Amino acid sequence: MSLPEGFIQYIRRYPALAPLEQWLSSDPETSVRINTQKAHGHTPPGGTAVPWCEDGFWLDHRPQFTMDPSMHQGLYYVQDASSMAVTQAIKAIGASDAVRMLDACAAPGGKTTAALSALPAGSMMAANEYDQRRANILAENIARWGDPNVLVSTGDTSRFRRLPSFFDIVSVDAPCSGEGMMRKDAQAAAQWSEGLIKQCARLQREILANVWESLRPGGHLIYSTCTFNRIENEENLHWIAKELGGEPVAIETLDPIDGIAGGIDTEYPCYRFLPGKIRGEGLFLALVRKPGDSPADACATELRKHRHAACAGTVTEWIDADAVIHEAGGEVYAMPRPNAAAMLTAASALAVKSAGTHAATVKGKDVIPTHELALSTWIRREAFETATLDYAQAMAYLRRDTLNLPEGTKKGVVLLMYNGHPLGFVKNIGNRANTMLPKEWRIISGNVPSEQPRILF
Repeated sequence: MSLPEGFIQYIRRYPALAPLEQWLSSDPETSVRINTQKAHGHTPPGGTAVPWCEDGFWLDHRPQFTMDPSMHQGLYYVQDASSMAVTQAIKAIGASDAVRMLDACAAPGGKTTAALSALPAGSMMAANEYDQRRANILAENIARWGDPNVLVSTGDTSRFRRLPSFFDIVSVDAPCSGEGMMRKDAQAAAQWSEGLIKQCARLQREILANVWESLRPGGHLIYSTCTFNRIENEENLHWIAKELGGEPVAIETLDPIDGIAGGIDTEYPCYRFLPGKIRGEGLFLALVRKPGDSPADACATELRKHRHAACAGTVTEWIDADAVIHEAGGEVYAMPRPNAAAMLTAASALAVKSAGTHAATVKGKDVIPTHELALSTWIRREAFETATLDYAQAMAYLRRDTLNLPEGTKKGVVLLMYNGHPLGFVKNIGNRANTMLPKEWRIISGNVPSEQPRILF
């Protein structure tokens, strides 16, 4: 890989970064994070534990993840190990009761789902993405993870000014110049310029100012980038402290372990993950407390005013939880009752793609379960006829091919199972079963191996 000359000259200014010229020539690592709500007790055979994330594992090779049904079932997430460090920031905050968290720049969803696993049980997550295409990817990955305590929105972060003091934790994994991804992404090297760095820094401060309004006094901001330069990292941390009044907080479990470096020319605690010193890509991470101490603002939306779905009785039979069933435009969502008012309040200010589990679609008199419901941790499996697939059949389903189910399978909606976990729905009409997998979720490649890639099973 050829590094931009301007980038090489920049990093040579700082002894801590100078070895990057050599480090970035090494091969990237491959790592996954286990979804303990679905695959508790499973670990990758031969995997090596990531020390700063108890659910993370490095693999000794890069398998064909797309050809593994377990990934599509949401049993694990393919994520760079450096990014998993957000779990340590969550733990450093030390919340014991359920909280509300905003992930302001959430796509594709790796840090969002990592944070969900580290938050106290029952916490609500608002995951936002500015870019509509990336927001669609985010919504898919959140649905695969299966946690119903998530609201997914799309749009500019200025919308969060409408929710003052609403969140206990705000995470900004800011759009950046991407220097930390250079050994994985040739485009990151090709696009590098000092002008891009300055442009990104301005955008980052705009985002930070927007979301700071939505963070309650006494709440915490997690700031991260996947770049190396000080302008987008330490200088922005100084700006948060001086202009917004934030109080940088140490993450003691990262200080300093396993090759994680401190900040450059700063008195504030912050953490640098440098390829070559750690088994991961470039990451800058800082935790900041907002001065004061007051609870998050009460929800403005009363549950009795929400649009109760006419099919609520049917959907309630499909889920194994106490939920508020809400309908919008023929789409039916099951929201955790403790978080429903907060989700509806947030939805009044944001452009929402989903809230809770997208459980059903209403077409005329028919109430049709969604693929998202099949992947939700809330699904009541016994509410559906089930059929177990082998590997070839599971891959045929993921390609949206027609299936023939075992003789004796009842007609109607059938929940497909693979390795003991739900894979999706089909509608069995007797001589064949028609897929209910959304077109945009299908595997396009037809070159399927004869055996499942060995990752968890």
